[in-house]
Parts: sequence; structure tokens; C-alpha cells
Amino acid sequence: MNHFIHGVTRALTETFALPEPIVEIGAYQVEGQEHIANLRSLFPGKQYLGLDMRSGPGVDCVANVEALPQPTGSVGTVLALNAFEHVKCFWRGLDEVHRVLRPDGVLILSTPFHFRIHQFPHDYWRFTPAAYEALLDRYPSKIIGWHGAKNRPANVWAIACREARPEITPAEYARYRELMTRHAKEPETTWTRRLRYQFASWLCGRGPFANYLDRNCWDSVCLNSMANLAAIPKAA
Repeated sequence: MNHFIHGVTRALTETFALPEPIVEIGAYQVEGQEHIANLRSLFPGKQYLGLDMRSGPGVDCVANVEALPQPTGSVGTVLALNAFEHVKCFWRGLDEVHRVLRPDGVLILSTPFHFRIHQFPHDYWRFTPAAYEALLDRYPSKIIGWHGAKNRPANVWAIACREARPEITPAEYARYRELMTRHAKEPETTWTRRLRYQFASWLCGRGPFANYLDRNCWDSVCLNSMANLAAIPKAA
């Protein structure tokens, strides 16, 4: 979890009426990250279950997303924020998420792309925006977003709605984008560090420093039909 993805989640929860119960995959709150990893405050009064492969802070149920204990069609919203890079057979996990979601259910998913290898139990995968488009093709209505350098994003995220939920409207998409500008931001750094990166990019070219210089740049697309399948921009 990081500040930007926490802001993305807040923007989505303030835009969409997300059905309960809420199940969070990868709910373990790493020490020092509690202020951004604890997402329960974004769902006041809603039934919420934290699930992870290990017990600890934030975890109500110890289980593997590749074999979820929840009954079929029993969950309203699944959160899987920076968790699926750790799922060895991610396709099984995504099948399980789809199985437990109600026909009007919603999946909120994020994974890092340009990020160091980090453990528990292992760090297996990286997904591009185009990969999200393919992996979420059974969800007829979705938003796919990315932030950071255009061809080397730091994170990729999505909200994907199952078939019985109404399509995302232009008004909802506009509200989500407006809330993103308020909530989804990386922490500010010192002016001296910003100056060093800008000066280095002037001397050596922008490429090596794009991830820092574009750390608060983002974009997204709303895909509501087959007509939109070409909307994900291709790398230059």
C-alpha cells in the first residue's frame, strides 16, 4: 500500500455506492503503514472482512485467495490493493474473486508495476494497463488507471463491475476524476531533492528520472462496451 493507491481507493469509495459485505484481500497491515493500510475507515458502518495468508493486524480471516472460503455469490465488494503481485497462481485468485462476487458485485484491484521486488511470501508478477484489460474482460464495465511515467507506470489500478451492476456513467467517471485530483497524491519531498532531479534530467535526459518527475501524473479510461477495447494507449 502507498499514499497514491490509498487516494485512488478513497476517490472510488466517494464516487460509487459499493455493496457490502466488503472483503479485503491482503489485509495485513505492515508496521509503519497503518495510517494508509487501514481501509476500514473508508467504509463506515459496512460489513467488512480482512483476509490474508497470515494472521496479524487487520486480518479477520486467514485464507488464500486461490481458494476463498466465502460462498459463491456472497460478497458485494472485493478490495485487492497491491496484493496480486504476491499471488503465485493469480489467474486462480481472479477466478475465485469472480466466483464469490454477487452478480452486482465490484472488484477494486491495484498492483505495482515499476517497483522493487518485495516479499511475502514472494513477489511474482507485474501487470500493465493492457494486461488489466485482458484479465478483467468478463467485467463489462470498468475503469483502468495508471500513474507515473507513461511507458513505465508506478502503479496500475481498476474498478470492475459485474454484469448485473449498471454501467459506469459519464457523471460518475467525471466525479471520480475530480476526486482523484484531490486525494491521489504522493507525499511532497524537499525542494532541494526536486531541484536535484530537475537538474540531473537537464544534464542526462529525462528518461532515467521520469518516475520521480511524473510521480503525481496519472490517467485512466472507462470501458463500458466492446467498442472501447482499443482505448488503452499503446506504448510508443
